[in-house]
Amino acid sequence: MQQLTIFMDIESSRSYIDELYSSEADKTLEALVTLKNSVIGSNRQKSSVIRQGIVPRLVQLMSDETLDADVRLQATITIGSLAKGTTEDVNTLVEQGVVISLVELLKTILIDTKLMEAVLSALKSFFLHPPAPVSALPVDMKLLARLTQIAREGSLNSRASIVRILSIWCGGPLEQEALSSSGALEAAAALLSSDTSPPPNLALPALDLLAAMCFENAKVSQIALNTWHGDKTIPELLTFLVSRDKPLPVALGAARSLTFIHRAGALPPDDNRVVFGALPCLARLCTKDMPEDIRATAAETLAYLAEVDTSLQRLAAISNHLMCSLADIVDCPSAAAKEGAFKCFASLGANDEDIRKRIIETHGLMVHVVYGMNNPEPNVRLAAVRCLHSLSRSVQQLRTTFQDHAVWRPLMQLLKDSPDTELLTVGSSTLCNLLLEFSPAKEPMLDQGAVEMLCNLTKKPEAALRLNGIWALMNMAFQAEQKVKQRILCCLGTEQMFRLLGDSDTRVIMKTLGLLRNLLSTRQHIDAIMSEYSSQVMQAVIVVLEGSYPTEVKEQALCILGNLGDGEKAKDLIMENEDVLRKLVDYLGHPEIKLQEAALFVAGNLVWREEAGAAARQARLAEVGVLRALKMLYARQDSAHLHDKVTTALAQFNEFT
Repeated sequence: MQQLTIFMDIESSRSYIDELYSSEADKTLEALVTLKNSVIGSNRQKSSVIRQGIVPRLVQLMSDETLDADVRLQATITIGSLAKGTTEDVNTLVEQGVVISLVELLKTILIDTKLMEAVLSALKSFFLHPPAPVSALPVDMKLLARLTQIAREGSLNSRASIVRILSIWCGGPLEQEALSSSGALEAAAALLSSDTSPPPNLALPALDLLAAMCFENAKVSQIALNTWHGDKTIPELLTFLVSRDKPLPVALGAARSLTFIHRAGALPPDDNRVVFGALPCLARLCTKDMPEDIRATAAETLAYLAEVDTSLQRLAAISNHLMCSLADIVDCPSAAAKEGAFKCFASLGANDEDIRKRIIETHGLMVHVVYGMNNPEPNVRLAAVRCLHSLSRSVQQLRTTFQDHAVWRPLMQLLKDSPDTELLTVGSSTLCNLLLEFSPAKEPMLDQGAVEMLCNLTKKPEAALRLNGIWALMNMAFQAEQKVKQRILCCLGTEQMFRLLGDSDTRVIMKTLGLLRNLLSTRQHIDAIMSEYSSQVMQAVIVVLEGSYPTEVKEQALCILGNLGDGEKAKDLIMENEDVLRKLVDYLGHPEIKLQEAALFVAGNLVWREEAGAAARQARLAEVGVLRALKMLYARQDSAHLHDKVTTALAQFNEFT
């Protein structure tokens, strides 16, 4: 039979295709070898094979245990080559059940064979092609036990392939714990163990599997902490691999695994393997002489390592000229590099004002942040906003650097462009800081429609967005002009205000009451707002005081009443409301000290003798029991810290004391 070359068209070789179906093993084998050679390196030939319906025959030849081993091997290798084709072709193969057939073969074929290597190689090709066909590999403990057996006993190629497959398959707690129970941690540790250094083709899949299994999983990470291979635990194996003499991808993978074990809670932040292992390794891998892809991943991993711990943030900030390294990474062309650097800056500046100052003083950084928010890549935009959010916690920078660079402009534009939920959440959190009363950005943001944008956020189904929206409005209302307060009330509307007071998230209720409290400050503003919204405000306060809300929520409601008590006309609304006065008496005698103090704030504003109508108010308050409640509060030993304030309030009652 004439041999086909890779340049020949399979579609014009019907006789050759026919021999794949021959009953003679040697002819079938010859046809398979020719087919294999023709599809290797040619997506066009791969597509042709798939379109002609040859794949089911290949699967049959691969799976038939009665056939010659070489026939099965060549069929499997050919399928493995097809799995390296275009996305469309690979998806077609998955739909035809090829991956399921490969998984089934793993259950029966001998472990230490070429066929096993070929099956795993083909399966790995499928899993490396996103989206990975993870559903073809069920969470079946018998199957997983078989796979981890292969990872321990197979050839080096088989072990590397199955560990790589499992690292991709491991996508959540169910898979993590199933793999842990089946011995995958031990199998990964075995691939990392070596007197010198494990070869990267074995170490990298094992490190990826460890990272995938330990990510955000305290239980598995704790097991990893106590998993031994030879005389070393997994963390000790990892610490050995982060040293300078190890290949860069291996050192990075080891530092990444240590990071995930730490963040899952198995290693404390002051553990030597974190402080002297993972952190300095990642800082070193961020330096300018490292490859860009290594730097990008190292920066992102370091961001995750230091994200929540102030001591690690401070240590990282002084490690290996990290600030300069990150500033250089931001300037790299790749989106991954920019994203990693922005994330790392965000983590470093999360808690420490001195670090934030150093970050902002990094040459040209704020320009990069502004450019980053306009980057075409969504992940870069999100990372830039995260960086801005972290830095916006600095009061000093809100007043200076942020104003110099007008960072609110690109941020507002981003939030107007219908971003996804994550970007909207981080961006609106940043707005909360930019709208603090001392921020110069407050006025121009108002002109750009910030009130309307934030009011719309309070109507979102996501609690985090509702919280950010009402929080930012609360900040905006603090010590604001009356026209701003009126604009907020008009845009938000009383119906939405009541919906927020009934929110399932207590934090939203708290910030809504905080908004009301800020709106009802300054005597002139209080009376002006209450002249329009008195019934709604009083109803809102009564709903909270009579409802089953937490102490801190009721405290806010009482503080609103206290503010009303400072208004010239608004205090009459309290005096006219029998329910509110009775509640005031109740809360003066409440066992919660915070509520006693808040109620005392209300009473103190109502009884002040220098205000017009004080005598009538005092008489009414004495009549409903406020005077008696104040005297009882003074007598309580557990309220001794309030005695001065109670004495002041009692002194206001003229003939009643």
